[in-house]
Amino acid sequence: MESVRVTHVGGLEAEKSIDDKRKNAIKGAVFSEFIDMFDIYLPVIILAPVQSFFLPAGVSGGHQAILESLVFITTLLGRPIGALLFGRIADRVGRRAASILSVSGFGVATLLIALIPGYESIGIASYWLLVILRFVDGIFLGGGYTGALPLAIEYSRKSQRGLVGGLILAGFPAAYVAINVIARIMFSLFPVGGPQSAYAQWGWRIPFVIGALMAGLLALYYIRKVTESEVWAGKSTGKPQTSSAGRLTSGKTFRNLVQVLLMMTGFWLTQNVVGLFLPTGILLKTLHLTALQMTTTLMISYSVLCVSYIGAGMLGQLIGRRTMLTSIGLLSSTVGAFLLYTLIEAVNWSLPFIVLTVCGLAITVSSAWAVIVTYINERFATGVRATGFGVGYSLSVILPSFYAFYMNWLGSVMPPRFAPVALLCIGGVIACIGALMGPETKDVDL
Repeated sequence: MESVRVTHVGGLEAEKSIDDKRKNAIKGAVFSEFIDMFDIYLPVIILAPVQSFFLPAGVSGGHQAILESLVFITTLLGRPIGALLFGRIADRVGRRAASILSVSGFGVATLLIALIPGYESIGIASYWLLVILRFVDGIFLGGGYTGALPLAIEYSRKSQRGLVGGLILAGFPAAYVAINVIARIMFSLFPVGGPQSAYAQWGWRIPFVIGALMAGLLALYYIRKVTESEVWAGKSTGKPQTSSAGRLTSGKTFRNLVQVLLMMTGFWLTQNVVGLFLPTGILLKTLHLTALQMTTTLMISYSVLCVSYIGAGMLGQLIGRRTMLTSIGLLSSTVGAFLLYTLIEAVNWSLPFIVLTVCGLAITVSSAWAVIVTYINERFATGVRATGFGVGYSLSVILPSFYAFYMNWLGSVMPPRFAPVALLCIGGVIACIGALMGPETKDVDL
């Protein structure tokens, strides 16, 4: 009897230990997504009023817009490089090591951005320092997806992987809301004006320092609280074999990658229409909302997304991730396109109706992301999972990043104001076809 009791107690302790490791890994992934997204959107929101701080006064409006866009685009271009580099680390050395290295890297890069002098101090080197550091930042941010997220999915119970994926991605809208709140506080504390204003000199630096501090705390969390993925450790021999990058470009794994890249190209395209073009292209320029009305609308819709992501992840667990992704691609090109069309025509609508329509559009189009993290991780074997997920998730963002050019081309063959509707339809169809090309994955053993 004593032996049975000891065995039972030992089993309970072992189970509790696994539960603790699982919770820590999932918390780490949620925090990682939040901090990653916080860092990505810092220049979009925080630097928007003070781009002149980094540029000469004589730059024309058109050239200034191009130079401003490079700050964001270079971050995106760095992500697939980081996914490949850190994916190899995560597959060969471990998910935890890749997470610690990547989050430490973008924490340092973000802090260095906060220290950049303005154009009046060092000339055009100020702008190029910003661009280069954002590119380096993008490399480390791309690396973050290869460690923390696969580690959390591998620790999750099969029946809860959908919920975990939704929880992780809820960090994205939460970060967007948080950074807007911080931006409003900074705008109220430091007057926004020219290069000599308090905000231009000091105000914008504080959110970057906050981002760097959060990254440092996350690195410490992984060092102290998160253990290596037992799925990876159990299947790794510890000896270098064919590199994960090499395995990714051959045989069945390569076919899986092509399918994921096609599907993700469609979803990135739909997301860029709703996430990047909608705020300025429609809410500001077409509906003529004030800046305050626009940010309020977006903050409400992103708050709603936090909840909808969790629900979408659970629904994908119930009906299947392939079914969910296919359905969202189809809904984006039909219901989403209709909502976007009505929004473009809603010149005389009151603000509450605009907010409701934007929320409906965001839920219809963006819910796919609650399923994507889990789905892509399930599409690749353990030895190549981190690289496959990172590359599939990050490399696919490049072509959709040129969405503005595609809308210009579409605008030459149709009324330009409806070009975003057509692009949303195209993106939804591509995503739907890509999802149909892949298998159902919810019952896959990792």
